[in-house]
Amino acid sequence: MNSIPAQDIKRRGISAVDEALREGPVHIIKNNRPSYVVLSEAAYAELLESYCDAARERLRESLADLEAGRTNRYEDADALMQGLDGDES
Repeated sequence: MNSIPAQDIKRRGISAVDEALREGPVHIIKNNRPSYVVLSEAAYAELLESYCDAARERLRESLADLEAGRTNRYEDADALMQGLDGDES
């Protein structure tokens, strides 16, 4: 992923970002650290669609587990946490 310093944006304006976006997503470097990522609208839409597709798939899997009886009920959050801790062993 390409990157540009925040100072370049201050100095050159949005044209600095536009230029860098031609090569794909851009890390904005502030205080010598990546602070932001800028995406084109098309790349953002694709990312959002992938996220929504993954969420729908997880929901389908959860519903299938529910219908197949592969679920547990817990009295409260503490009991749930104990159940989850027991799954790790």
